[in-house]
Parts: sequence; C-alpha cells; structure tokens
Amino acid sequence: MIRTTATAPRRFAALRDGHSRPYLFTAGLSMMGDNIEHVITYWVLWNRFHSPGLVGFEVISHWLPFLLLSVWFGGLAERFDCRRIIQIAQGLFAFVSLAWGVLFLTGTLEMWHACVLLVLHGCAGALWAPAEQLLLHDFAEPEDLPGAVRLNATFRSLGVLAGPVVGSVLMLVLGPTWGIFANVLFYLPMTLLMLRTPFTGHTRSGFVRRERLSILDSFSVLRTVRSDTVLIAMIVLAGLVAVCVGSSLQVSMPSFADALGAGSAGLGYGVLLFANGAGGVLGGFLLEATGIVRPDTRAAVVATFLFGLTTVVVATTSHYAIAVIALVFGGVANMAAMSIGQAVVQLRAPIEQRGRVVGVYNMIGSGLRTGNGLTLALLGAAVGVTGAVLVGGAVLAIGSVLIAVLVWVGFSRARRVRG
Repeated sequence: MIRTTATAPRRFAALRDGHSRPYLFTAGLSMMGDNIEHVITYWVLWNRFHSPGLVGFEVISHWLPFLLLSVWFGGLAERFDCRRIIQIAQGLFAFVSLAWGVLFLTGTLEMWHACVLLVLHGCAGALWAPAEQLLLHDFAEPEDLPGAVRLNATFRSLGVLAGPVVGSVLMLVLGPTWGIFANVLFYLPMTLLMLRTPFTGHTRSGFVRRERLSILDSFSVLRTVRSDTVLIAMIVLAGLVAVCVGSSLQVSMPSFADALGAGSAGLGYGVLLFANGAGGVLGGFLLEATGIVRPDTRAAVVATFLFGLTTVVVATTSHYAIAVIALVFGGVANMAAMSIGQAVVQLRAPIEQRGRVVGVYNMIGSGLRTGNGLTLALLGAAVGVTGAVLVGGAVLAIGSVLIAVLVWVGFSRARRVRG
C-alpha cells in the first residue's frame, strides 16, 4: 500500500520498511560480488598475462559502458519493469563469474576472453544502476527518498568495502577457480527478491514511457533539462568528482603509503586503503541518523568542496595520522556529495523523463571515471602520481566553488526576471 500524505522524513525509514530493507541488503551483497570478482580476476589476469595494457583496460571496461550506455539503459528502465531489468543485470553478473570459473578450471583463458568478459561485467553494472534507482521511488515516500538514496549508497559502499576482504578469503580458502564459482551466490538474493517485490519502478507514478530511446539520444536529454539550473549543477558536480578524483585515491594508495613510511604492503597500507571506504560507510549512517545535511545545492557544493580539500591534504601531508583522518573525512564528504546529488536529481527530474535523467547522471558521474584514468596517467607522467592527485583535488575544490557562483548567478537572474 502506498501512502500519499506528506509527512516529515523519518530516520532510517528505508530500514524499517519490509520491502526496502531486504532491497538494501541484497544490493550490498551484489555490490560485494561485483568487487569480489575484481579481486579474483585481476589477480589471475596479472599472474597469467603480466600486461600493463590489460590493467588499463580493466579500468576502462568497467566505466566506459556507463559513459556510452547509461542514458539508453535509463530509457529501458522508463519503458519496462525495473524488476526484470535488475534480474537481467544480476544474471549477466552471474554469467560472467561462471564463465571466468570455466576458463580458469579448463586452463583455456586467453586475452580476448578476458576483454569480452570485462566489458560484459561493465555492461551489467551500467544496466543495473538506473533500474535500481527508479525502484527506490516505489519503496520510499517522497519525503523519505533522500534517506533511501543515502542508505542505498551506504549499503553499496559496504559491499565495496567488504568485497576485497571476502574475495581474499575466498581465494585463500577455495582458490581463485572455486572462489569465482562461489561468487555467483552473492547475486542470487537480489535476483530472487525481484520475484516477490510488488513494485515495478513505475507503481507510484503510474507512468510508463512507450517512446524508444536510442544510444544517440543521450545529449538530447541534457538539452531538455538545461533550464533547470539545480539539475545541471548536480550533474556537473558529479562529473567533476569523476574526472578530478574518480578512483585516483585508491590507485595511488601504494605511492602515498611509501611516502608516509607505511610501505606498500602490511597493516599501515591496509589502514590507508580501508580509511576512505570506511569514511563513506560511517558518513552514510551518521548523515541518516542526524539528518543535519539537507538534500540541496548548497550541501552538495560544500560536500564536494570538502572532498576536494581532503584530497589535497592526503596528497600533501607527511604525517600518517593526518592522512588517515583526511581519508575518513573525505569518505564522509564523498558519500554526502554523491547521495545528495542522486536524491536531488531523482526528485527534480520530470516523471516522464526520470529514467533517462538518472541515466545522464550515471553517464557523467560514473562514465567520466574513464577520463580520470587518462588524466591521472598524463599528469602522473608530468608531475608524479602524488602531484596528479593534488592537482585533481585542487581543481575539484575550485570547480565546486565556481559552480556555486554560477548557480547563485542563475538564481539571481531568475528572480530579476520574475520581478
């Protein structure tokens, strides 16, 4: 039964609801499976091929489908039952893990096999994202949607955080072959949950778009929403985070660990690697528990600025403890920026275009991480890895301030026109 009366947002409302609670937990398990696959397959691929080019392709293949296909996948989420789309995505994840397992078991893995499976895995993630976000609109009341988005992001972050740990344990106990076979089990809970949830992603709105959307229509979606300054600002902020920082902190952590005297292995390095993800999880729960951050443009800009600032601190400090603290606070800021941006985009997107607008947000916010790898490589060659991360954090902080100014100017002009 869907309530329609407006009330104040409730703390942890998504965890109290019998439909959304299992959705959050199964999403976390699926995200953990996603990252377990990375841990196992990247290790096997490096030991088999020792190819730096393949390492670069691993990153590109994960994010490029978001850049090329997110808007089209968002259009599919508008037209079809989101439960079935999620099941297809989970099935594709499981198929890829099974295929890896068969190739490992038979000893027939070749480079082209790896490239195909890496691309399919990236496509599964891009297909999953818009349908997952649309389904949140059915689970959550409008006033509770920001909290639902935040908790969904938090449980996904938990999956990202747990994936390397569980993946390492599976490799240690079962070996890479049977570990990747076991990974299929983590995709089953969400697949089975979609058989019993009564919502489709369109139940609350009652709107299902029949118009087809081609891959080439991605930028036409941006043109249709360009008059909404806030919506465009959230999309641009997400793109800035993706290009300027993206995954560079995680990739550069061995360099930071060496510079801080922690070494590139051992407990000191592990704590650095863990701190940023832990900050994201901690931030998600704290923001939901306190409700001190409102889902608006100002909060998104401040959170993005703080994420850029903490990145600069990590890249410049010579004190290990300060680096750890900055990584934790940066994780909190990144979680706040991401969850606020997602919530604002979903709330402001026109109902009849919600799927494709969410697709644009994913295209910019996730797809442009492909560009972060290129900028990190180019800047890293010129000024070193630490210098590249420093430049990225500084540009992110400055860029967020510029976006705040542009939004303020836009609002001022709109007020003058109305006046």
